Amino acid sequence: MINVSQLAFSYGQKLVLNNISMKIAGGNIYGLLGENGVGKTTLLTLLCGLKKPQRGSIDVDGHDPFRREPSLLSRHFYLPDEVTPVHARAFDFAKETGVFWPAFSLDQFDVILREFEVDPSQRMDTMSAGQLKKTWISFALSCNALYYYLDEPTNGLDIPSKAQFRKALTKYTTDETAVVISTHQVRDLENVIDPIIILDKQDVLVNASLEEIAGKLYFDYGNEIKPGALYIEQTPGGCIQVCPNTTGEESKVHLEAFFNTVHAHKDLVKSMFNL
Repeated sequence: MINVSQLAFSYGQKLVLNNISMKIAGGNIYGLLGENGVGKTTLLTLLCGLKKPQRGSIDVDGHDPFRREPSLLSRHFYLPDEVTPVHARAFDFAKETGVFWPAFSLDQFDVILREFEVDPSQRMDTMSAGQLKKTWISFALSCNALYYYLDEPTNGLDIPSKAQFRKALTKYTTDETAVVISTHQVRDLENVIDPIIILDKQDVLVNASLEEIAGKLYFDYGNEIKPGALYIEQTPGGCIQVCPNTTGEESKVHLEAFFNTVHAHKDLVKSMFNL
């Protein structure tokens, strides 16, 4: 369990995160959403201990991640958006580096990489950007870490590889694994991320499961305009509308429409979800 309490961080005089509090539990793949510049990447680097909070605290199973204790480092993995083109064959890199994670499986790395159609004998600094990203994703999932912090993992992947990423992510994580994915590519991940965290400038607007979201809001995909709709988006077949769910009717959450609804009605949505 990760407990974030009244977290604050700034770059010089620019305050990026302020009074951020949330809980992150195992068995979930969290989607971390937000506009550019709201601190999504900063939050991930704070969670994994690469940066130190200026106020507040982060507690990961009783540990402060900034202390960089080996016992905690061996249980988490941070994958940045831009990955390193290591001067080594993929298989050799994995064999030498994987020893830092006790649960690392070289056989699993080989299987995932081949599922991504990447040759394990290829040197990483000769790979295309997409091949390199798939190699790092394969290595990350083969570490069998308890906590994953993934920053825009689908950037640079083609359509088949995005599908393979979703498959691998659900296959190679467990009911104890907590995954936090920062992304702008909501459609790439909408079938795997749940709960949803939406950051705003120095604030958390939402931290809720899809079930909780559907309980508070109704997503209509018809042609008739609903009175009191909080958000309306025209589509080729009609429109998507987001309305307060006053009747308890079930609907499928449309994440892009939900995100836009949140930003159009920040205070209202925060009050709905008791934030």
